[in-house]
Amino acid sequence: MDGTPARPGPRRVVVGVDGSPSARTAVMWAAAEAALRGSTLFLVHAADTDTQAPFLSQAEIVRSRRAGRDLLDRTAEAVMARHPELTVVTELTDGGAADGLRGAAALTGTIVVGHRGRGGFPSLLLGSVGLEVAAGATTPVVVVRGTAEPAEAGVVLAAVRDEADVGCARAAAREALLREVPLRLLHIWSVGLSVGSRAALHNGGDEIARDHVSVMASVSERLREEFPKLTVHADGQKGRSVPGALVEATHHADLLVIGGRRSPGYLGPTIGRTTLSLLQHAHCPVELIPRQGPGHGSTS
Repeated sequence: MDGTPARPGPRRVVVGVDGSPSARTAVMWAAAEAALRGSTLFLVHAADTDTQAPFLSQAEIVRSRRAGRDLLDRTAEAVMARHPELTVVTELTDGGAADGLRGAAALTGTIVVGHRGRGGFPSLLLGSVGLEVAAGATTPVVVVRGTAEPAEAGVVLAAVRDEADVGCARAAAREALLREVPLRLLHIWSVGLSVGSRAALHNGGDEIARDHVSVMASVSERLREEFPKLTVHADGQKGRSVPGALVEATHHADLLVIGGRRSPGYLGPTIGRTTLSLLQHAHCPVELIPRQGPGHGSTS
């Protein structure tokens, strides 16, 4: 299966390395993604000695940097053992992890993080670095969820809320082409209305359903035109919980691609309820595409 993407994918894949099991899983996912794309893989470790400098001796700073460099070298060796054809670059930064990842990604890279860091409370399902990166990125961010060696479902899933999500769907189409699998577009609309609104739902239900079907038809038709050799399935569902329905759908996907909804050019300082639910509970990796900016793509 192949097609003609609207534009080439990112030139680099950037992943955070901190020694945690979650980060190791993210590294191997990122390496496989970079190999699929023919991209360079950047391994980034943040020693964070800049903020800790007032509390550390020079010897402690040197030890921290040496430990970070050793971790990067070991991680690069593990990646190269599995993907000998891959170009791997290691970066040790003295600053924070989120800034280091964004700096390495520049304007066109994809940032990959694990769903948990080394510290934090057990109930914090997405680590603070992952939250900060996802909330402030201007390029795609992938939070790697699921098992270390997941069973392949053979489909890429894209969540579509409205026609402005065509850029997100386009990014998902490229991912499906890389994997040579079909793309499933999924549009969920809520029916969680109050008792007093039941009459309105009954009287206007058909018209509401037609509007939602129209959204899916518009997005799917555009993708079929742009990617004529890609198999595209378009599904619409109504339910009481949009996040719940999308989380359930990730049981049967290799990757979920969703769009960010914040101010132009970035995702913003916070993450919406549906997005946060998916980043915390999805059963497969989640790729977050900024609504506008380099990672989103034109909708014209």
